[in-house]
Amino acid sequence: MKLTHLFNTAALPLAFALLSFNAAAVSPPHPTGLNAPMISVASFNHKNYAEQEATKMFPAPEAGMVQHILTLPKLENEDDYMVEIQIGQTQLVDCNKHGLNGELKELSVKGWGYNYYQVSEVSEGPSTMMACLDMAKKEAFVRIPGELKMRYDSRLPKVFYLPEGTELRFRTWKVDSTYHYAK
Repeated sequence: MKLTHLFNTAALPLAFALLSFNAAAVSPPHPTGLNAPMISVASFNHKNYAEQEATKMFPAPEAGMVQHILTLPKLENEDDYMVEIQIGQTQLVDCNKHGLNGELKELSVKGWGYNYYQVSEVSEGPSTMMACLDMAKKEAFVRIPGELKMRYDSRLPKVFYLPEGTELRFRTWKVDSTYHYAK
């Protein structure tokens, strides 16, 4: 009888502790109410190029190339954020894994020291060769190898030059944990 009484008195505090732990384990919402900063994007080719004040030191896009300018808003604690960049194309693909060939190069504006990124050429890349029983194709983002992760820095726009028909996709990463130490 004492054991059942002990169990009944311990069950309520135990349930409360478990429920409150789960509530504490959820990350707090972003202070702005958004999941990520609102990065603005401008794209120009050689025909519609318009010099921007913040990016006038970067070269104009050549024929067949598109200049993509990412402008990052100023944030508190920018050291807690990163930007991930992937470059590729949206294509109709079958069940195989597809890739593109292309090389992302980091270049510098002469006399300024500012960095920008360029992919000169994108072509069909490797693919697995599985037999696809379902012949239906679906749209998917197929990318060049690797991705670029850079520190979040709102002081200067991020500038990319890509061949026409190539897409740039990006997302932001935010640190949600604190440092732990090994001694």
